[in-house]
Amino acid sequence: MSFCVTKGNIDDRKPVADLVGELVGWIYGDKGYLSEKLRAWLAENDIHLVTKVRKNMKAKALKAFDKIMLRKRAVIESVIDQLKNVSQIEHTRHRSPFDFAVNLLAGLIAYTKQPLKPHIDRESNR
Repeated sequence: MSFCVTKGNIDDRKPVADLVGELVGWIYGDKGYLSEKLRAWLAENDIHLVTKVRKNMKAKALKAFDKIMLRKRAVIESVIDQLKNVSQIEHTRHRSPFDFAVNLLAGLIAYTKQPLKPHIDRESNR
């Protein structure tokens, strides 16, 4: 698991280099990750970035598997919802940065210990 905490006004693409670490393969993102510079950097590191395109962009051909995976965004959103509401990591009234860090880490650990988590059944997508 990897995470990065940023201010709300930070571009989504900025922390990607820190998050991917030694990852290889494919990553799927929303339109906030569209960038030829980022795509080229990831490709140099054996990572394929798959995103949808904006309305004013030329459509690009996607493999059927990539189209299916991009439609699984609801699963990702349900994980984010559980982190915010069940693990309560969106609490904003901390009295110190230490309290914030403890609350965030405790929420992430609590999420990893949940017996039933949303997941993508990759076998049914083939």
